[in-house]
Amino acid sequence: MNTSKISVSRGTFNVRDRGNKDGFPVIMLHGWPESSYCWEGVTEFLDPNWRVIAPDLRGLGDSERTKDVKAYQKVELARDVIEIIDALGIHEFFLVGHDWGGIVAQELAYLIPDRVKKFVILNIPILANVKGAEEVTKAMIAIRYIPYWYQYFQMMPVLPEAMIKGNERVWVSFFFGRQGQDGTIPKESIAEYIRCYSIENTPATAASYYRSMALDAPHWATLAGKRFAMPSLYIYGNEDSVIIPANITHLEDCFDSIKVEQVKAAHFLQEEKPQEVAELMNGFFK
Repeated sequence: MNTSKISVSRGTFNVRDRGNKDGFPVIMLHGWPESSYCWEGVTEFLDPNWRVIAPDLRGLGDSERTKDVKAYQKVELARDVIEIIDALGIHEFFLVGHDWGGIVAQELAYLIPDRVKKFVILNIPILANVKGAEEVTKAMIAIRYIPYWYQYFQMMPVLPEAMIKGNERVWVSFFFGRQGQDGTIPKESIAEYIRCYSIENTPATAASYYRSMALDAPHWATLAGKRFAMPSLYIYGNEDSVIIPANITHLEDCFDSIKVEQVKAAHFLQEEKPQEVAELMNGFFK
């Protein structure tokens, strides 16, 4: 993928692109602790007639390192993306989001639903899925929420900055060994995420995705009962220990049209099984 920097009123963002410059746009949003590099494998198998645009979200990759936690509210990150696509002259598009990028994508789709023609979500809860969240809570209580430990750690003041700095290789590598099938995530990808995590202030800005959740919560509470009208596809890596199967229950309450496809992969399914994920997207977008 090609890379460029785009400066808008909300900051300067690194953006990757690939495919037909005149093709219909596909906006792809990454999660934590990744960057837009996570879509490299998928785009190799995606129909080249699409125009893929994949920004690095604020605080990650090679984008803006804002210190203010308020800037990491997910609706604010969605507004970042809207400014980027507006600057590129894009009006209508297909939208893809994984992990935190899937939450940002949901916020974006709520803000400008008429511009999102099709929607793909990978391994992240659906914000309006109240019944599904209840199922997840029951399952997590039974195992004492242990899979979420890294989220609670990053919500703590001071500790992420003190303990991760200088240990970025161990920190980042741990998650790809734990949440990926052995040897399935490219070493080049992990090296790229270690590089990005080593950029100054990244332990703090990455942690802000979790520290801002208390600010997100009142807004998220208003989303119960909301539905996405655009055709949607949920691609689920069914060996994920964090986004457990209960997350894909009751999705019909949140979408007018939703299809679920499962992939034998863990959380970072787009890196473990890029061809399979791309083929599902190709079929859905046509």
